[in-house]
Amino acid sequence: MPRDEIVSYFKQYIESFHLPVHYQVRVTSVERDVDGQGFLVKTEGDILQARNVVIATGLFQRPKNPPFSSDLATRITQLHSGQYRNPMSLPPGAILVVGSGQSGCQIAEELYQNGRKVYLCVGSAGRVPRRYRGKDVYEWMNLSGILDRTVDKLPSPKAKFAANPRVSGRDGGRTLNLHQFARDGVVLLGYLQSAQGNRIWLASDLKDNLAKADNFEAEIVKLIDGFIAQAGLNAPSESLPELRDGYDTEEITELDLRSAGITTIIWAMGYGFDFSFVKLPVLDSDGYPLQKRDVTDYAGLYFVGLPWLYKYKSGHLIGVGEDADFIASAICDRES
Repeated sequence: MPRDEIVSYFKQYIESFHLPVHYQVRVTSVERDVDGQGFLVKTEGDILQARNVVIATGLFQRPKNPPFSSDLATRITQLHSGQYRNPMSLPPGAILVVGSGQSGCQIAEELYQNGRKVYLCVGSAGRVPRRYRGKDVYEWMNLSGILDRTVDKLPSPKAKFAANPRVSGRDGGRTLNLHQFARDGVVLLGYLQSAQGNRIWLASDLKDNLAKADNFEAEIVKLIDGFIAQAGLNAPSESLPELRDGYDTEEITELDLRSAGITTIIWAMGYGFDFSFVKLPVLDSDGYPLQKRDVTDYAGLYFVGLPWLYKYKSGHLIGVGEDADFIASAICDRES
């Protein structure tokens, strides 16, 4: 769904259920009520009392910019991916996009397709084909149970913070392949380690990161193929293009931004999360909620809409309804 359809969907949802949504209201704290049976929700202009509170703020509270961004030359325009609007809003010159997740790659693609010279610092985000064997890849991932993987199957607690695989929904959706980017003239770089003035220093991990994306796609395709075969589905066979242009890219470990003509840096490194407004010990050492199937140890306090709260899809529109249904049932049981 394009942006406008998603916005329209939420508006209709609010109207259909007559939800008393309060816009432009920032919650400053959630605390236990004095009787210990409910909560005080303090905002910038009011205090609300509630028996039950569901924290549904997502993980995108603080734009991530590296500390050394302040050491760069003042002539360079810097903005976070959340501030980017279109190629025309940027000053003339080449652009360095730092981060190759969904936002970074979508921005880089739009820029170079509009004639801008683009340098892209590549991370370890995976890649999936937008469509495969007659369906959108997320439909296959949903049907095959990939999105139903539970948090206990992760190799480590920090794995839940891995970037979503890169893919684009633009113009009906398409695959974002960094090898194609390289073929189209984008200069691929490794991980950005530090910067000073007009110079940046980069890790020699570009080829490794490209291989990770290739292997990620191969594993997803293998799982989908296995599901189709096991379920006996009549899906057209398909072989994905095997591009390798990125592997021919020269590894650059130091770059002079002025010589490269770079006038703008877009930090596409994602966001940090912040649940410090919850004034209860419900966060782990990473600042992530301590909960079991969205339910905390404090009766009436719940979290929803975060990746891997329970399943892979817990932080996606396709999966949040399942968690919301579980929490709604828990609230009803508490109040009965």
